[in-house]
Amino acid sequence: MKIKKSRTYKRGRIEIIPMIDVMFFLLATFMLASLSMQNLHSLPVNLPQGHASPIQSKTPVTLTITQDKLIYLDKTQVTLDSLASTLKTMLPSPDASIIVAADSNAPNGITVQAMLKARQAGAQHFLIAVKHVD
Repeated sequence: MKIKKSRTYKRGRIEIIPMIDVMFFLLATFMLASLSMQNLHSLPVNLPQGHASPIQSKTPVTLTITQDKLIYLDKTQVTLDSLASTLKTMLPSPDASIIVAADSNAPNGITVQAMLKARQAGAQHFLIAVKHVD
């Protein structure tokens, strides 16, 4: 005589939809976290508006120019004459990027002169900081 088992065992299934939801949530979380980690080491200035892709450099040096014609290298105030010598000590490598964060009301002449002095110090790549427009 065969006794029927009271329970039937089912094989477990892995549902893919909840796994996709969790992976999407993790992706969105890491994307937002990486955006908040981006640090420009600059003073607050009124940047011009435009579209730009995020920076790829690991340790950029920020050249800030205010509307009052003041020049800063990573929050350190410098003059046009001392810019090249100060920047030489701050550049981590010859191919390092310089982020130019110029106020939209800053004169173009002082911005160009500061970039030329930075080029004399050995800077090769310049990135222009802009305020993102939707």
